[in-house]
Amino acid sequence: MKHVYKKIGYSSMIAILLSSCAKPDFSTYFVEKPESVLVQEDIDSYAPLISYLDKDANPDFKFGVAMNMDDYLNKGVMYRLANRNFEEIVMGYEMKHGSIVQADGTLNLAKVEELIAVAKENNMGLYGHTLCWHSGQNANYLNSLIAPITIPGTGGPTWDIVAGADFESDDMSNYEYSTNAVVSFTADGEGANGEGRALKLVNESVRTNDWDVQFFIKFSPAVVEGEKYMLTFDIKSDDPATFGTQAHTVPYSYKHWDFFGSVSSTTSWTTFSKEVTITPDLATSGAIAFNLGKEATAFYFDNISLTKYNEEGSGGGVSEAGYALEINNPSIVNAWEAQTVYDLVAENNEGLIEPNTEYILKIVAKGSKSGNISIDLQSTSDYQGNGFGAIALSTEYQEYELRVTTTAVRNRFIINHGQYDGTAFIDDVSLTKAGSSTNLINNSDFETGISGWFGWGNSSTRQQSAEGQGYGGPGGGVIEKTPEEKEQIISQALETFIAGMMEVSKDYIKAWDVVNEPMSDWPDQYALKTGVGKAEMAEDEFYWQDYLGKDYAVKAIQYARQYGNSDDKLFINDYGLEGGGDKCEGLIAYVDYVESKGVTVDGIGTQMHIDINTSKDNIINMYELLAATGKLIKVSELDIGLGGNTQTPNATAEQYAAQAEMYKFVIEKYFEIIPKAQQYGITIWGPLDSPNSEYSFWRKGEPIGLWTETFVRKPAYQAVAEALEKQK
Repeated sequence: MKHVYKKIGYSSMIAILLSSCAKPDFSTYFVEKPESVLVQEDIDSYAPLISYLDKDANPDFKFGVAMNMDDYLNKGVMYRLANRNFEEIVMGYEMKHGSIVQADGTLNLAKVEELIAVAKENNMGLYGHTLCWHSGQNANYLNSLIAPITIPGTGGPTWDIVAGADFESDDMSNYEYSTNAVVSFTADGEGANGEGRALKLVNESVRTNDWDVQFFIKFSPAVVEGEKYMLTFDIKSDDPATFGTQAHTVPYSYKHWDFFGSVSSTTSWTTFSKEVTITPDLATSGAIAFNLGKEATAFYFDNISLTKYNEEGSGGGVSEAGYALEINNPSIVNAWEAQTVYDLVAENNEGLIEPNTEYILKIVAKGSKSGNISIDLQSTSDYQGNGFGAIALSTEYQEYELRVTTTAVRNRFIINHGQYDGTAFIDDVSLTKAGSSTNLINNSDFETGISGWFGWGNSSTRQQSAEGQGYGGPGGGVIEKTPEEKEQIISQALETFIAGMMEVSKDYIKAWDVVNEPMSDWPDQYALKTGVGKAEMAEDEFYWQDYLGKDYAVKAIQYARQYGNSDDKLFINDYGLEGGGDKCEGLIAYVDYVESKGVTVDGIGTQMHIDINTSKDNIINMYELLAATGKLIKVSELDIGLGGNTQTPNATAEQYAAQAEMYKFVIEKYFEIIPKAQQYGITIWGPLDSPNSEYSFWRKGEPIGLWTETFVRKPAYQAVAEALEKQK
């Protein structure tokens, strides 16, 4: 027998362990050992866990544990615990891309080699984890490989126009004002320096707050932390006045109380100019608000210019090559009275602009003079639309990126140029749904003419430009890598990592999690995870599938076979397969897809980070689905919490009893449902209860383990021993 007592139930054990006794008076009487001591002695009498597994009956089954590499290499308590109780170890982090790949792309494999040597000394199996994952990656290095190529400008740093308004037309696409402002235009010749006209805004009375009357300058894209901007404009007022500027994300959506500081005006025209560097408080702003409510006077604005500092410089000019769409409007009219349009082709509604969806417009444009044009998406059924806003043209090509979220189905792309009395050149138009790379504009570079583009109004004309007047790229700026180039680069990076890992490990490591956590959590659990559309990425987050496509697992397995051993056991591993949703079936379907591409997946890993409330019916269903695949099945990362994020100090006797029972259930059902020929093994992911410390990153503070933090065996230890012992 490997233990002394097994007659006390889990609930009784924990109740006794948690109970307290009054201090006895040993001078007057003798007492036997407290029941709590007897219970713990019963648990402590059990032999090491691996001794309960009949290896003759289960020769291929491996009972494993997750380790921190340093804990094993330092040969301390965890080293001894692993060697006594388990036959295979797996590293939680230290064999992942982010731990191995250095900033310059070299591979530091010295500690992996040391680990293999120590494992050999102890006849300890080593399972490889993991070759291809979206987390735990050296994302900075990978992103640097596919970053755009920067081309310095030949003319040095420049200030590039972002938004402007000279009020010579009625185009209001770059500005607006609150309803209690009285706005008009001066007569021609009454603008700054006696030229043209200016905007006149009257605040008829002193308001309670300065923001009760506001004038806004709008621009896109929004400012980013660290960028530098300069605001310049001409200003005067009927009475001397001082007013502030606020930052807004869009008009009336307040961001910060100060953007470009305070502005003072007098009865004579003066020029205001101020440069700012964007701070975190200002980042994401897309509008400047002039707060005029505290000054009862008439304000006059003219020649407003917002420019952005360009370190690389556009002063070297742009290269012009090929063709562009050339639009000419002879005189100023309403914006919509001269339009150039592109109707989106819809087959079974494919290609239509969807409602409640963000769309991204990238466009390159210049004009024969400075001025504004605006761009909309429209429904031809009712002529309603959503606007991208205006772009400020200069006499050199500039690249613009604008975004809009639609409110209804749209089927027409419109350039409004009625208030721009000049010639505009349009090139490289890209209209995509956020998260997609499909351009909805078929004829977007005008190299073969302007088919699909037409328009009307104000005797305006549109034609393919003369050759050499298209946009040939920046004289200073960046060149984006194509999707094909990115795929080749990232494929090479994956191959380099896998080849390096296999070179040092293949003589000892014979099984790997090649692909980890491929499946989406929601809403489509048959789909792959993606980083596309994520508002924020962790520093170690990189989605190989976003560059290599659905076949990314195929490539990873091909590389593992090529550089490893032909008979290595290669797994695809994921969590939440016991969740009762489609994820288990989705993963099985993906394995089928991968194998349809000519590679073999040897096994499927189910992580099983569960708690005492996890549905046992769902666990059984998962095992049955996995067994039906005929693949090797591994419970790869088993740990069991108490539910509701219960922390160790709050744990009850009943919860510890339920935890022990759930560990026993998971192991027994694995042996019962998974055919013996498919039983790779079970790995305990959290052997100890997780500490509640700043250095704890996994199920922080939860009592998930078979041992306490101080290495005291728990009832779960006894339950696991008994579950293993039953497998004859």
